[in-house]
Amino acid sequence: MMTTSCWGVVVAAGRGERFGGDRPKALIELAGRPLVVHAVRALREGGCAGIVVAAPADQVGVVAGLWGEAEVNCAVPPIEADDDVPGLPSAHDVLVVGGGSTRQASVRAALAVVPDDARWVLIHDAARPLVSASVVAAVVATLEAGAPAVIPVLPVIDTIKSVNAAGEITATVDRSGLYRAQTPQGFERALLVRALDQAVRRAKDVTDDAAAVAALGVLVTTVPGDERGMKITTPADLITAEALLAAAEFRR
Repeated sequence: MMTTSCWGVVVAAGRGERFGGDRPKALIELAGRPLVVHAVRALREGGCAGIVVAAPADQVGVVAGLWGEAEVNCAVPPIEADDDVPGLPSAHDVLVVGGGSTRQASVRAALAVVPDDARWVLIHDAARPLVSASVVAAVVATLEAGAPAVIPVLPVIDTIKSVNAAGEITATVDRSGLYRAQTPQGFERALLVRALDQAVRRAKDVTDDAAAVAALGVLVTTVPGDERGMKITTPADLITAEALLAAAEFRR
């Protein structure tokens, strides 16, 4: 169910060096559509009223053109997180902004143009294009129920070893309390803004928004994740994602 109080942010400004290729990873195609398009669709289907995409600074126009004039509100010039960015109108449901040089800067740039009346925000990675709408909806519902911060997680199933600098195993780690974090991660908007502002003041670059919020002493709630929310990092991951989409039993 869509709520106008919740907007999504899709972080898509990375260059994808580990993936390789001739374009930013968010523009790599999966089943004929760029990863970022799949990610935006999942947030829409999960209940977000609108989405801000933080695109590579030199690809803002390209990313904005993926949805066509009827769907894209506007594209704005590349911005840095500390710039004074005015709010944008929200007549349509996709905004595209230039991301920063780090993930944290990209999230802050996107938050700067989320409509003022949005109470909650979901931060999602374009590199996780197949997250299910049900996971998105669970994050939204948990926020609406009163949790200030929510992330989807999956239990660690592999045996985990602690290894020293010499490559020697020093311990087998108890995995019973270990979980893999996924996105979208949901937050009260004002809380996330405060957490990222504090990270900037402390000159700390955070790569996980939940960790920034936890640094304020706020407890982060979890909901069950989904293996389909895998992160595409290498070409082999893309092949796996293609197989998931092609499987008859695959359902969003």
